[in-house]
Amino acid sequence: MMHQMRAEYGAGGRSDGVRLWHVVRGAEQVAMCGRELEAGAPVRDVVDWGKTPELCCHTCGAYYLRESPYLGAEHR
Repeated sequence: MMHQMRAEYGAGGRSDGVRLWHVVRGAEQVAMCGRELEAGAPVRDVVDWGKTPELCCHTCGAYYLRESPYLGAEHR
């Protein structure tokens, strides 16, 4: 299953910029934590998790790690 990061905007919407990054399955608009996200929100590769200036959703991260076992040899 493919995962990606999708942005959640701040209270002012797109003009406020990215408030938080979530993980979604495929191209879904509902994050793994259950939050509904905008269809046009920015996306990033899930390998960027924790490498963004903005915070990442802790709950999405926990669910993602349960679904995606880490195989060190794949990331060298």
